[in-house]
Amino acid sequence: MARALKECSSCLQRFESHYSYCPYCGQKSNEQLTLNVLFNNTLRNYFSVDARFFKSLLPLIFKPGYVAKRFVEGRRMVYLHPAQMYLFVSVIFFFLFSFISRDQQAGLDNALKKDMQHTKTFRDSLMTPPLEMVGKDSIIQAAKIQASTETTHLGTKTDSAVNAHSADANSFFNINFSDTEIDSLITSGTPDDKIYDYMGMKPTDGFLKKRIYKQSLKFLKEKSGGSVLQAFYDSVPLAMFFLLPIFALLLKLFYFRKGTFARHLVFTFYFFAFLFIVFGLLVIASLLWNDFPSSITLFFCVGIWVHFLLSLKRFYQQSYVRSFIKGMAISFIFMSFVAPLAVIIMGTMAFLFY
Repeated sequence: MARALKECSSCLQRFESHYSYCPYCGQKSNEQLTLNVLFNNTLRNYFSVDARFFKSLLPLIFKPGYVAKRFVEGRRMVYLHPAQMYLFVSVIFFFLFSFISRDQQAGLDNALKKDMQHTKTFRDSLMTPPLEMVGKDSIIQAAKIQASTETTHLGTKTDSAVNAHSADANSFFNINFSDTEIDSLITSGTPDDKIYDYMGMKPTDGFLKKRIYKQSLKFLKEKSGGSVLQAFYDSVPLAMFFLLPIFALLLKLFYFRKGTFARHLVFTFYFFAFLFIVFGLLVIASLLWNDFPSSITLFFCVGIWVHFLLSLKRFYQQSYVRSFIKGMAISFIFMSFVAPLAVIIMGTMAFLFY
């Protein structure tokens, strides 16, 4: 008696139904797409990028939504796993971006030091009367200027000290001090504890407020904005692991009848992998071309937007009008609220822990 046959959803070959795995491609028979399946063996196979990457690359770029649609339909042995594709591409992108970030850090440090030096020179010039003053009247005038300046400076110093030490019980971040005075204390070798006292830090302050004081003093000592910028860049890969599920959740809200959350996460992984591919190409171009035209960057940004709309159209099988409206709404919510909030959080964390 002939046994019933079933068709593999990946390679489309027919085999006897009692097999648990396809004898032709090895995919599990009757495997349902769940979060467990989506992430199974992802970390173990992280670096095992084979020919499937190249089979997935061109369709991912030139056929929006095609790879994600085929993957959820069951052809999971043909194309590279979405999470694996995203991880591999993002690592390459951040490696390339590190060449640009080093120049940005150095430029920021130099600009910051020049600005601080210029400010210090300007303030010193206000404290010193002109040397050209001669004669009795000029000496008297110079003395008046000096006395007036010292009085103003003393008043400023006193006000700063008072403001720094007078904490408002209703204000959590009531931090106010003069960076010029802090520079003077640092130069004179004053211990950090004494400087913290001048800045207004109290033993009763919480961990976060004390951390702000300590990082502020560290920043004034090093005068290095590049280290903060690097800490921000280092937090981006981790932040993406929170942003991607949020993006998939937005897709789920707008396409709540189009399958499980795992299906939307598949679309998200492949789309953001495409984003990193495009951004990686732009980074390479900027490294090879010093005056890379901004018009080309704008063209690529428009291309990303068009790619997103076409991906929605193909993956969710809705009209162009509905795909456009939903794509606009998803993009607006993500770019206006989610992404800016993530940037603020990353910037704050970068300053607190750089």
